[in-house]
Amino acid sequence: MEKHEVGTPKYIANKIKAKGLQELRWYCQMCQKQCHDEKGFRCHMTSESHQRQLLLFADNADRYINNFSKEFESGYLELLERQFGTKRVRANRVYQDYISERDHLHMNSTQWETLTDFVKWLGRKGKCKVDEAEEGWYVQYIDRDPETIAMQEAVSRKEKIDRDDQEMMMAFIGKQIEKGKECSKNDTRVFTEFVQPTQGIGRPGCCIA
Repeated sequence: MEKHEVGTPKYIANKIKAKGLQELRWYCQMCQKQCHDEKGFRCHMTSESHQRQLLLFADNADRYINNFSKEFESGYLELLERQFGTKRVRANRVYQDYISERDHLHMNSTQWETLTDFVKWLGRKGKCKVDEAEEGWYVQYIDRDPETIAMQEAVSRKEKIDRDDQEMMMAFIGKQIEKGKECSKNDTRVFTEFVQPTQGIGRPGCCIA
């Protein structure tokens, strides 16, 4: 099994895996320290050991946060695609499934403070379709696979052609109906009195040979 250097993101992540599931809110990723509650977490943040770690990681803080954020995003989206495909699903449901996995990364080590922040970011970046409902935020995975995109575009083109054909047919039928109405209005018939033929009847005062 490949070993990672001490202090690298993979090394820290592997250490977290070995610990199993932890309380997400009061975990210090940098020190790999789990606190029981908010009070303990605050005490840890002001401790000498934590301050030393801050100094050690200060020069590379952005790099670490960026790496952790990418790994968190990758894990979340991978789970979303694998379990739900392109279905619309509650973001928190996906998150609960994600943190139930042993090898997950803690969100407090990423650039996002809350799940809502993360979901909104996914929407802004076009990685997911997101919307807010009464019960919370929903996410829908956007499949960027070239074959899938090509298939979706082909389906969209066919649907557009079908819609255009239907609209043309409805327009044609509409014109025929209007033409029929106009013909009905212009169809005025002239009725004349029937005159009995007088052939073979003599005039008064004349003889018939």
